[in-house]
Amino acid sequence: MNSSQKFDLEERLVLFAVKITDLVESLPKTVWGKYLSGQLIRSGLSPALNYGEARSAESSNDFIHKMKIALKELRETFISLQIIKRKHFQKVDEITKECIIECNELISIFVKSIQTAERNKFKNHSDFKNR
Repeated sequence: MNSSQKFDLEERLVLFAVKITDLVESLPKTVWGKYLSGQLIRSGLSPALNYGEARSAESSNDFIHKMKIALKELRETFISLQIIKRKHFQKVDEITKECIIECNELISIFVKSIQTAERNKFKNHSDFKNR
Protein backbone atom coordinates (compact mmCIF):
# COMPACT_ATOMS: atom_id res chain seq x y z
CA MET A 1 0.00 0.00 0.00
CA ASN A 2 1.52 3.33 -0.99
CA SER A 3 1.28 6.43 1.17
CA SER A 4 -1.46 7.98 -0.97
CA GLN A 5 -3.81 5.07 -0.22
CA LYS A 6 -6.00 5.35 2.84
CA PHE A 7 -5.06 2.90 5.57
CA ASP A 8 -8.19 0.99 6.48
CA LEU A 9 -7.65 -1.77 9.00
CA GLU A 10 -11.20 -3.03 8.70
CA GLU A 11 -10.79 -3.44 4.95
CA ARG A 12 -7.50 -5.31 5.43
CA LEU A 13 -9.13 -7.63 7.93
CA VAL A 14 -12.04 -8.33 5.58
CA LEU A 15 -9.66 -9.04 2.68
CA PHE A 16 -7.60 -11.28 4.97
CA ALA A 17 -10.75 -13.19 5.94
CA VAL A 18 -11.61 -13.67 2.26
CA LYS A 19 -8.09 -14.90 1.52
CA ILE A 20 -8.37 -17.35 4.44
CA THR A 21 -11.63 -18.72 3.00
CA ASP A 22 -9.89 -19.17 -0.37
CA LEU A 23 -7.12 -21.09 1.36
CA VAL A 24 -9.54 -23.24 3.34
CA GLU A 25 -11.48 -24.15 0.21
CA SER A 26 -8.22 -25.35 -1.38
CA LEU A 27 -7.12 -27.60 1.48
CA PRO A 28 -7.39 -31.35 0.97
CA LYS A 29 -10.39 -33.16 2.41
CA THR A 30 -8.12 -35.34 4.58
CA VAL A 31 -8.34 -35.63 8.35
CA TRP A 32 -5.72 -32.91 8.90
CA GLY A 33 -7.15 -30.74 6.11
CA LYS A 34 -10.66 -30.85 7.55
CA TYR A 35 -9.43 -30.16 11.08
CA LEU A 36 -7.26 -27.20 10.08
CA SER A 37 -10.00 -25.90 7.77
CA GLY A 38 -12.39 -25.64 10.71
CA GLN A 39 -9.80 -24.03 12.95
CA LEU A 40 -8.69 -21.62 10.27
CA ILE A 41 -12.22 -20.52 9.39
CA ARG A 42 -12.95 -19.70 13.03
CA SER A 43 -9.65 -18.02 13.90
CA GLY A 44 -9.04 -16.39 10.51
CA LEU A 45 -12.42 -14.68 10.24
CA SER A 46 -12.72 -13.76 13.92
CA PRO A 47 -10.29 -10.77 13.86
CA ALA A 48 -12.45 -8.87 11.36
CA LEU A 49 -15.57 -9.52 13.42
CA ASN A 50 -13.92 -8.63 16.73
CA TYR A 51 -12.43 -5.47 15.26
CA GLY A 52 -15.94 -4.44 14.21
CA GLU A 53 -17.03 -4.92 17.82
CA ALA A 54 -13.98 -3.03 19.11
CA ARG A 55 -14.89 -0.04 16.98
CA SER A 56 -18.21 0.10 18.86
CA ALA A 57 -16.67 -0.47 22.27
CA GLU A 58 -18.42 1.07 25.24
CA SER A 59 -15.20 1.99 27.05
CA SER A 60 -11.45 1.96 26.58
CA ASN A 61 -11.30 -1.26 28.62
CA ASP A 62 -13.89 -2.84 26.33
CA PHE A 63 -11.93 -1.68 23.25
CA ILE A 64 -8.66 -3.10 24.57
CA HIS A 65 -10.33 -6.38 25.53
CA LYS A 66 -11.84 -6.88 22.06
CA MET A 67 -8.57 -5.93 20.36
CA LYS A 68 -6.75 -8.49 22.51
CA ILE A 69 -9.25 -11.16 21.48
CA ALA A 70 -8.63 -10.31 17.82
CA LEU A 71 -4.87 -10.48 18.45
CA LYS A 72 -5.19 -13.92 20.05
CA GLU A 73 -7.16 -15.14 17.04
CA LEU A 74 -4.52 -13.75 14.66
CA ARG A 75 -1.80 -15.58 16.57
CA GLU A 76 -3.79 -18.82 16.42
CA THR A 77 -4.28 -18.29 12.69
CA PHE A 78 -0.55 -17.68 12.25
CA ILE A 79 0.28 -21.03 13.86
CA SER A 80 -2.29 -22.85 11.71
CA LEU A 81 -0.75 -21.24 8.63
CA GLN A 82 2.70 -22.38 9.74
CA ILE A 83 1.42 -25.95 10.01
CA ILE A 84 -0.08 -25.78 6.51
CA LYS A 85 3.17 -24.31 5.17
CA ARG A 86 5.17 -27.17 6.64
CA LYS A 87 2.87 -29.76 5.03
CA HIS A 88 4.14 -28.48 1.65
CA PHE A 89 0.77 -28.90 0.01
CA GLN A 90 1.72 -27.30 -3.30
CA LYS A 91 -1.81 -26.40 -4.31
CA VAL A 92 -1.90 -23.78 -1.52
CA ASP A 93 1.78 -22.85 -1.05
CA GLU A 94 1.49 -19.37 -2.62
CA ILE A 95 -1.74 -18.37 -0.91
CA THR A 96 -0.39 -19.72 2.40
CA LYS A 97 2.71 -17.55 2.00
CA GLU A 98 0.55 -14.47 1.29
CA CYS A 99 -1.65 -15.22 4.31
CA ILE A 100 1.38 -15.65 6.58
CA ILE A 101 2.81 -12.29 5.52
CA GLU A 102 -0.50 -10.48 5.99
CA CYS A 103 -1.22 -12.23 9.29
CA ASN A 104 2.19 -11.24 10.62
CA GLU A 105 1.62 -7.62 9.58
CA LEU A 106 -1.83 -7.60 11.19
CA ILE A 107 -0.38 -9.01 14.42
CA SER A 108 2.13 -6.15 14.48
CA ILE A 109 -0.62 -3.59 13.88
CA PHE A 110 -2.76 -5.03 16.68
CA VAL A 111 0.14 -5.16 19.14
CA LYS A 112 0.91 -1.49 18.48
CA SER A 113 -2.77 -0.49 18.61
CA ILE A 114 -3.24 -2.22 21.95
CA GLN A 115 -0.09 -0.62 23.34
CA THR A 116 -1.28 2.81 22.20
CA ALA A 117 -4.77 2.28 23.64
CA GLU A 118 -3.31 1.13 26.97
CA ARG A 119 -0.93 4.10 27.07
CA ASN A 120 -3.77 6.51 26.26
CA LYS A 121 -5.98 4.91 28.88
CA PHE A 122 -3.24 5.29 31.49
CA LYS A 123 -2.57 8.88 30.38
CA ASN A 124 -6.27 9.78 30.50
CA HIS A 125 -6.63 8.11 33.89
CA SER A 126 -3.61 10.04 35.20
CA ASP A 127 -4.94 13.31 33.77
CA PHE A 128 -8.31 12.70 35.43
CA LYS A 129 -6.66 11.78 38.74
CA ASN A 130 -4.54 14.96 38.74
CA ARG A 131 -7.57 17.27 38.41
